[in-house]
Amino acid sequence: MDETYAPPLRFATARDQLHEIVANEVGATDFGSDDYLPGLSVLLESMDYDPHFTRRGRSYAWGSVVSVLKGRAEAIKSMHRNPGFDRQAILDPVVITGIPRTGTTALHKLMATDAAFQGLQTWLLDSPMPRPPKDTWTDYPAFQKTAATLEARFKAAPVKRAAHNMAAQEVDECCLLLRQGFVSNLWTVGWSAATYDAWWQCQSEEASYRHYYRCVQLIGSSEPEKRWLLKNPGHIDNLDLLFAVFPDAKVIQTHRDPARALPSLCSLLMQLHPIVEEGRYEQRAHNMLVREVAKWAGAVRKAQRVQQAHPGQVLDIDHSEFHGNPMAVVERIYRFIGMDLAPGTRLAMQQRIVDDPERRHGAHSYDVADFGLTEDEIRRRFGPYMDRFDLAPGQSRRKGEAQ
Repeated sequence: MDETYAPPLRFATARDQLHEIVANEVGATDFGSDDYLPGLSVLLESMDYDPHFTRRGRSYAWGSVVSVLKGRAEAIKSMHRNPGFDRQAILDPVVITGIPRTGTTALHKLMATDAAFQGLQTWLLDSPMPRPPKDTWTDYPAFQKTAATLEARFKAAPVKRAAHNMAAQEVDECCLLLRQGFVSNLWTVGWSAATYDAWWQCQSEEASYRHYYRCVQLIGSSEPEKRWLLKNPGHIDNLDLLFAVFPDAKVIQTHRDPARALPSLCSLLMQLHPIVEEGRYEQRAHNMLVREVAKWAGAVRKAQRVQQAHPGQVLDIDHSEFHGNPMAVVERIYRFIGMDLAPGTRLAMQQRIVDDPERRHGAHSYDVADFGLTEDEIRRRFGPYMDRFDLAPGQSRRKGEAQ
């Protein structure tokens, strides 16, 4: 948890102070296009009104906002220092998406063992710059800061590592760049943020996707010919924007019974809440699941419409298939993306499957009853989606059947 920065008495009136802090640390006053300012302003106002912060939580929330704005400023500064970073378009990226907790992370990290891909390492998401040689990463203060921040977060909530481990040197989610536009789902889940959420639900993330694209170009500018492997569950809510910036993307969409996936997601998201907020825990947990069910039910409907407009660009993968026979699923994906699975890569993937690093820190336990809904209530919100992918308990999609 980042508690480096003393929070202001009122967040809503601290926007100038926030920019001064970041400008002094980065050594630059350029934050790029000002299209991020409306979202930042609404977020700061929401932080005064919605959450019941603990003293520690208040510092953590302020530190989170400072860190993300700092990441944006670092990206813009690095763009100026590296003219021509955007000379080459990003072609034919592979993008993994799907409702959270449907195997996107495990699939992403498994495929990232293939050296033919480049990805977004966590520390570069915090401080975007052209990716330096891997053997120099630990020398960078930005890498050291990300590693220390993650360690503090897992120390504050040890069970979080079992649910979703992160490491500075490993690939991570595009949303950590997209949130630099301050129009992001991530700002709705770290603490109570109903005011911001109501505003966010009515916004387009188009400007955030333009900034994200340039950051990906920047990070990959040291290896512009190398194929990208990207991952973000939230892309299913913005597949139209994803295809706008990556017209030839090959998208892998994972599927799982949402009555299993979404309580798991809420369990993960609520793990820091007892430290960040006081009181109302059961109410907040219930509100979160209701909100996440509505959000992702809408997202899969929207994704289906966009998928129909992009035939041949989306491959559907069943969570149970992946966990039952991961290499068969990987082979299917490689055929879809038009790549050969090299023998050395196959062996590395098989070894990762045996090592099962996602389970190294223990199992993630959760109970839907803790969130005030039943599994049937969740499934009903997804209606035709459940039928289309045979996700109800006791059903399984025909193996190898493309959607």
